[in-house]
Amino acid sequence: MKKYLVTGGAGFIGSNLVRELLKQNNFVRVADNFSTGKGENLKEFLNNPNFELLEGDVTDLEFAKKSVMGMDFVLHQAAIPSVQRSVEDPVKSNNANINGTLNMLVAARDAKIKKFVYAASSSAYGENMQLPKKEDMAAMPVSPYALQKYSGERYCQIFWKIYGLPTICLRYFNVFGPNQDPNSQYSAVIPKFISAFLEEKSIEIFGTGEQGRDFTFVDNVVSANLLAANSENGNGEVINIACGGETSLNELVKLLNEITGKELVPNYNKERQGDVMHSKADISKAQVIIGYKTLVPFKAGLEKTINWYKNNGK
Repeated sequence: MKKYLVTGGAGFIGSNLVRELLKQNNFVRVADNFSTGKGENLKEFLNNPNFELLEGDVTDLEFAKKSVMGMDFVLHQAAIPSVQRSVEDPVKSNNANINGTLNMLVAARDAKIKKFVYAASSSAYGENMQLPKKEDMAAMPVSPYALQKYSGERYCQIFWKIYGLPTICLRYFNVFGPNQDPNSQYSAVIPKFISAFLEEKSIEIFGTGEQGRDFTFVDNVVSANLLAANSENGNGEVINIACGGETSLNELVKLLNEITGKELVPNYNKERQGDVMHSKADISKAQVIIGYKTLVPFKAGLEKTINWYKNNGK
C-alpha cells in the first residue's frame, strides 16, 4: 500500500485528492492547520482505517518532519491561496507559502520521500502577455502570492539538483469544483458566481469582464497529482495543468445563464491590483512527461460543480 501525505488536505483541492487516493486504496495522512481548510471537508474520511489527520502548521519545522515520517509521497497543497490576501498581508502569506514549502522540502529530503509534488500557480506568468502560456516563458509575477509560489518552484528545483529529492511542480490554472468555498471575500470567481446564480444575487466583475481564464475542473488536477507522483519522469520540472482553453468572465456569465436558465446581468467595478488579464495554458509538456489528459472539459465541470452546490446547499 502506497502512503501519501497531503498537506492542506482539508482545503478544496486537498480534500478532493484525499477522496481519490482513498478510493484507490492508498494510505493518506493529512497535515492541516485549518487556517483556510475546513473540517467538514474531511468528515467522510474520519472512520476510514487508511486515513490519518495531523493538526498543525507546516511553518513549524518539527511538525513538518513529524508529518512526513513513514510516507512515500508528499502532495504539497498547503498555502494561503489568494492574490488579494497576499496583497493585504504579504508577511503572513510569505510565511505560509515560502517558509512552509521550504520546511516541507527539508523534511521530505531527510525522510527520503520518493516524490514531492508541489502545487504551483499559473500566476507566476504574471505580466508575460504571450499566449498560450508555456513553461519556458519568463516568469513575471505581479503579486506577492505569485512571487511566493514561483519561489516555491525554484526551491523544488534546487532540492532536486543539490540534494537529489525528486520534485515536480504543477502550475495549476484557475481550479474549480466541489468543496470550494463560495462565501469568503477571497473566494475564486466560479464559486462566487455559482452561489450568486443559485441565490439570484448580483454578480460583481472587477474590470471589463474580458479577462480570460483557463478554468480547470478539480478532477483534472487530482489526476495530474497522481500521475506526477507515480511517474519516473519530470524530476525538477515545472508543468502546466489546465484544459488548454480560455473563457472570459463575460462568457462565463453567459454560460451560467444558459445552464441555470436565468438572466442575471453583472455589475462592473474597478479592476483589482495583481489580477492577470489573460491566462491560457499550453499543456503539451504535461501530456508528454506524465501522460496528462483533460478528463473533464470546462462546461462539463461547470455543470458538475453547479449540481454539487445545489445538493450541498452552498
